[in-house]
Amino acid sequence: MVGHYWLRDPGLAPDARLRWDIEETNARIKKFAADVHAGDIAPSQGKFRHLLLIGIGGSALGPQFIADALGDAGDPMDAFFFDNTDPDGFDRMWAKLGDALNETLVIVISKSGGTKETRNGMVEAEAHYRAAGLDFARHAVAVTGVGSELDRHAEKMGWLARFPMHDWVGGRTSIMSAVGLLPMALLGFDIDRFLAGAAAMDKATRTDVIEQNAAMLLALMWFYVGEGRGTKDMVILPYKDRLTLFSRYLQQLVMESLGKEKDRDGKIVHQGIAVYGNKGSTDQHAYVQQLRDGVPNFFVTFIEVQKDGATAPIKVENDFTSGDYLHGFLRGSRKALFEKGRESITVGIPDVSAFSVGGLIALYERAVGFYGSLVNINAYNQPGVEAGKKAATELLQLQRKVREALNHNPRTADDIARAVGADPEAVYHLLIHLHANEPAVQLAREKEPALDKFFVA
Repeated sequence: MVGHYWLRDPGLAPDARLRWDIEETNARIKKFAADVHAGDIAPSQGKFRHLLLIGIGGSALGPQFIADALGDAGDPMDAFFFDNTDPDGFDRMWAKLGDALNETLVIVISKSGGTKETRNGMVEAEAHYRAAGLDFARHAVAVTGVGSELDRHAEKMGWLARFPMHDWVGGRTSIMSAVGLLPMALLGFDIDRFLAGAAAMDKATRTDVIEQNAAMLLALMWFYVGEGRGTKDMVILPYKDRLTLFSRYLQQLVMESLGKEKDRDGKIVHQGIAVYGNKGSTDQHAYVQQLRDGVPNFFVTFIEVQKDGATAPIKVENDFTSGDYLHGFLRGSRKALFEKGRESITVGIPDVSAFSVGGLIALYERAVGFYGSLVNINAYNQPGVEAGKKAATELLQLQRKVREALNHNPRTADDIARAVGADPEAVYHLLIHLHANEPAVQLAREKEPALDKFFVA
């Protein structure tokens, strides 16, 4: 069951229970954010002024994009993110937060509660707060599936609140659930306008008049330019700093949805559309040269924002403003690509507001769904992601065996691989990792890596 469209219009949900779940969750989110802003939910001293979000994939990309797109200096809170399992990344974020740890609210987002990257970030955060003499439970909120491992942990430890992730909402379309709405509300953004923008786009793209259906037109253009097989990459070029992260957001939405080995009939099709991009006019000084004169293996989507900014414009040259130049660069790049036979699409929005961003996200969600139907694939599963997780788990199990096989006797990776019955290359790289991070694991380097010897000091 796929129902992310119900999140912005609960009246479309198939039964009263689902409608109530959506509406009750949104009401709780607004109440929780209001209490945090008022200081009614607060740390041991002062107020919560910072937000640390721990998640990965759709549980981080959406909130990151929204925080960057809508954030301003006057917001009641600012946002930081753990979106990986990189110890150095954790350390850098703790350094940025510095002495503000007591004023930092932590949201942990994981549907199952077992996603390793998110779980690792949570464990690191718990340890860091404990080392600072702070009660992590008084700073922590969970967004997770009801009854999940994380839900049970948060309840047992007495966290501040728990919000649900619904089974019928996938991670890459979860931005309008508590995953996106809770951080949005805490940062001070208008979640009602965000949902209204998405609902308006949904309504506009339900028409069966193709020429008036922006999402179907977008999907048909993808189908046409890629010959229905994704033969060309999608380059996203928003001409607005606030939309810089949109290409990263679309990478998951498009590539995880459409990158499939088999169609719905079980036939091998290897579908997908590769997505990359940054922003204009920055990219004009980066890779637009290749787009115009190099391999024609792409199509460009220009995203144009009509409103330049909130403050009075400054004339930088004659009667021209910086915004005039930005608009000119977009149209100039579009024309230069057209002259060389390069295809492009232009999507325009009036401003970067909660309403417009909600509509832009919904436009692409619906286009992805339409395209999936056009090429007969399931746009809402992700078997490749699960395969990667399984392989990582197997490697960690091998790491345990390799560590146990080490002793004071120097041996090559090949010797140790035979002892544990594993691939020598995998064992070699595990040994290099252990040597770099565990002082007891020593390495005697030889002329060739295959002859390197490892032992425990």
